[in-house]
Amino acid sequence: MSDRITELLKGAIDLHCHSGPSVMPRRLNHVEAIREGEAAGLRAILFKDHYYSVTPVAALLDEIMPGKVRLLTGVPCNNTTGGLNPYAVEHGFKLGARLVWMPTFSAANHIRHSHRKQFLPTKEKMLEPTMLTVIDDRGRLKEEVLPILDLIAEYDAILSAGHLHISEIWPLFIEAKARGITRLLVNHPTFLIGCTPPDMAELAKMGAYLEHSCCMWAGVQGKNYSHDSLRMCIQAGGVPHTIIGSDLGQVGNPTPVEGLRYVIQMLIDLGYDDADIRAMIGGNAAKLIGMEEADAAAEPLAQTVTA
Repeated sequence: MSDRITELLKGAIDLHCHSGPSVMPRRLNHVEAIREGEAAGLRAILFKDHYYSVTPVAALLDEIMPGKVRLLTGVPCNNTTGGLNPYAVEHGFKLGARLVWMPTFSAANHIRHSHRKQFLPTKEKMLEPTMLTVIDDRGRLKEEVLPILDLIAEYDAILSAGHLHISEIWPLFIEAKARGITRLLVNHPTFLIGCTPPDMAELAKMGAYLEHSCCMWAGVQGKNYSHDSLRMCIQAGGVPHTIIGSDLGQVGNPTPVEGLRYVIQMLIDLGYDDADIRAMIGGNAAKLIGMEEADAAAEPLAQTVTA
């Protein structure tokens, strides 16, 4: 199967690369992640850090080491970026960010899950996070979220639910759609987020993409996740709304490409054909980002310049 996996990886898109530098322990840095992606034939990599937006770093890397892999980034709405901060979001968009994550390590849902074991540990002790949520005590979306949604709509960017609980995601996504946002993403819906299969089916019906993390199967937690759980995740939302992201780069885990290879093998074992696998590891992500639209818009311009 090795040759088949190698071929399937060509053109893949990883929307969840945790390379460094970071205050969290990382196995590889952004440059190493780019080189690994180039060697595997990846089409794009989206760098994610919970503590800062990688956007200016990616812009610099794109300038000094241009290559075939497109570099993508986003803005995390955590304590270290000012929380639900429209200024940080706008700044990210001005530099080329394509995605906004609602709170992750600062999310009230995430912190509640960390009462026994700290998720996303840092290399050194840092200030305790302040709980963030997008809903008020009555379950209604907070006013401070609305300017961020309007910016996402204006820039036709992606809204990720971050580490919010599914009960918070419903009002967020309903308002997001009402404000013109068309690109919706739920990261690892069955880890921390609390999604059931019916929840995932309903999210897909809303037009959201469901990104399942390779680290759940290929990483140190892999023993807790089976082929059957992967099949369930895909069947719940359907292949057209499923994205496989690595969610890798941590010390002690496989590299992003190693994780993608591992899960591609699982998809082959489950009987998915090449077309479905390519959709889940690249094609659907390209649609979510709008890469096909951007390439189509750029083609006439390139032809004009050539002429």
